[in-house]
Parts: sequence; C-alpha cells; structure tokens
Amino acid sequence: MSRSALLVLADGRFPAGGHAHSGGAEPAVKAGRLRDARDLEAFCRGRLHTTGLTSAALAAAAALGLDPAALDEAADARTPSPALRATARKLGRQMLRAARATWPCPELDALARRFPRGAHQPVVLGLAARAAGLGPEDAAHCVAYETVSGPATAAVRLLSLDPFHATAILARLAPDMDQVAERAARAAREGIDALPAASAPLLDITAEQHAAWPVRLFAS
Repeated sequence: MSRSALLVLADGRFPAGGHAHSGGAEPAVKAGRLRDARDLEAFCRGRLHTTGLTSAALAAAAALGLDPAALDEAADARTPSPALRATARKLGRQMLRAARATWPCPELDALARRFPRGAHQPVVLGLAARAAGLGPEDAAHCVAYETVSGPATAAVRLLSLDPFHATAILARLAPDMDQVAERAARAAREGIDALPAASAPLLDITAEQHAAWPVRLFAS
C-alpha cells in the first residue's frame, strides 16, 4: 500500500473535475444559510455525516472489490435528486478518465465499457483506489476529505472567506473525517445491503434549484 498514491488521489489538483463544484455551498450562500466561517463549519460537518458517510461507504465497498454495477445501483437509490445523479455521473466519468491514465488496470477499463456515460463518482473513486493499491479505509478517507474540502474551497471564492480560516475548519473536522471513514469501511465489509443511506434532503432540494439557475459560478 502506497501512502504517496493516497496523497495523489486525495489531492485537489488531481484532474477529476471536482474544483468546478461547490458541494451545495453556492445555493446555501445565496439562501443566506452560509454566511461566515461558523456557518461553513456547521455546513461541512452536516454534509460529512450524511451524504459524505454514504459516499465514503460506496467508495470503500468498491475498493474492496464488490460488484461496481450493483454499487452504482445502490448509489442511484441513495441519490433522489436527478441533478445530483447527473453530477455524480459526470464527475465519475472525469475521474475514470484521470484514473485510467494514472493507474491503468483491467477493472477500470471494464467499468468504462459498462458505463460509457459515467458511473457514480464514489464508485469510480473506490475502484481507482483499488487500482492504486489502496484499501477501503483509504478510499473512504478520500471521500470524507473531498466532502468537506470542496465546500470549504468554494466558500473562499463565494464569501471572500479568509483561506486560513477555511483550512482551520478542515483541521478541526479531522476527527470527524476519521470517524466517518472508519464507519464507512466497517459497513462496506458487511456487504452492499449494510451500506448506510444517510441523506441531507435540503441539499437535494437546493441542487435542483441550483441546476435551473441561468447564471452560476459552480456547476453544482
């Protein structure tokens, strides 16, 4: 297992397209629910323990070698918003392209053939972690970090938030990220039927509203 590979996969500069997405932060800012660093920390914590946990478990299960097609169906069932399903597949397609170039392997090639329009991003991330020689905990940690780092980075742009404050929030959330990754990996080892289905309905609602905006800074 290579810790350096984990850093490559978790790096925000990995060309998987996540930088163009706010993780729900943009509509939260417009609605006045996200105004400052304190709001951002609460937003990220809530996102981490709901949709973050669900996505981390899907990634951990894929890293374990569970059937990616069945996991993609499980991801669909856990994503009620059509806009978020479309986003997840678009990000999955971009991540698969980056992963195949970085860690070529038959499993990633097979996934590309099975889902030419893209599989759900957490499933792709889990298979990418597997191709990189990483385990389920590593995949879950990547998703947990991505779940909070995306909105934190977006908030810096949306609110002109001090980047030092945004980074401090990520540091304070580190124990929560570890907890979520551990729970996700543990659930993945129990099989697809045991995967969590925690949700954040407000994120689903605002994602649908955001998708209809004629002008927006982020894709989602």
